Amino acid sequence: MNTYIALLRGVNVGGARKIAMAELRSFAADIGLQEPSTLLQSGNLVFAAEGREPQALERVLEREAVARLGLTTAFFVRTASEWRDVVAGNPFPDEALGDPSHLLVLFLRKTPRSSEVHALEQVIQGREVVRAVGRQIYAVYPDGIGRSKLTNAIFERTLGSPCTGRNWNTVSKLAGMVGG
Repeated sequence: MNTYIALLRGVNVGGARKIAMAELRSFAADIGLQEPSTLLQSGNLVFAAEGREPQALERVLEREAVARLGLTTAFFVRTASEWRDVVAGNPFPDEALGDPSHLLVLFLRKTPRSSEVHALEQVIQGREVVRAVGRQIYAVYPDGIGRSKLTNAIFERTLGSPCTGRNWNTVSKLAGMVGG
């Protein structure tokens, strides 16, 4: 058995794509995932399953969420090992310690090309700073995320990949759930 983290994109935000975490855990168990647990109300699911590729799990979760829950959303799956790499690869350790709620990790479906990352850096209008590491973008929002013009839509359009973000507090709590 391997341990995985699945992040649901855009659930329980502004009344859209609502799902109770108890319902998400029940859904995961119903499709054969073991020991499902959740964190917060923003769609963070930890589970165990026989060794499967994260991309295959994403497709299964998305298809089954539509069929069983009527929920259309993207899932971003990482193994426990990949999650530990996300934590270890953080290029902003000072921000993680001093201001973790303004450090965001955006999880992508693909590794962005350097030209895409450069294009992203060029569209930043504020004091935000970004770094790409694998299939993640780490973004520091010194003036706050809510007021920033650097939105998920800009990330997706510039990088050519859907994404979902979690602040460093959530990333750290999920790491604790998978032994990282």
